Amino acid sequence: MADSQSLRLVLGTAGVHDHLTQYVAQILNHKGYDDVSPAMLNFLSTLDCGVNYGSEIARRLNVSRQMVAKTVKELCQAGYLEQVQIKGNQKQILFTTSGEQLMSDVRTLLAQLDKVLCEEIGETALDEAIAILDAIQFVVSTELQTRSK
Repeated sequence: MADSQSLRLVLGTAGVHDHLTQYVAQILNHKGYDDVSPAMLNFLSTLDCGVNYGSEIARRLNVSRQMVAKTVKELCQAGYLEQVQIKGNQKQILFTTSGEQLMSDVRTLLAQLDKVLCEEIGETALDEAIAILDAIQFVVSTELQTRSK
């Protein structure tokens, strides 16, 4: 077992994240979204509903613009995103109707999972867990900002 509570937290939250994305991807695959994977869902979940730009996505995910361009190209080929050329080299990245439907289905599945979690561990316990995770994120974010000065 990990000695550090922070390490246990990192491993635990990573496990929850992995299981949630696998759960959603598996159900979506059964619903006919054959090309959806946990990695695809992770990427799509970082996008805003409106206009997105590759450089902003790369900054947000802390990855290269080339990595974003490759992933966006794959998602365009799958029919979930489209790119619209604007001035210069810049392209807007937008959800297609299929992409919006996919994300709507994801939100529905997560709402259904909320019900299961509330039944199994209780709504109050779930709310408290979320509040604690928010507080931990705030503390770590504050500590990160303090250390970077």
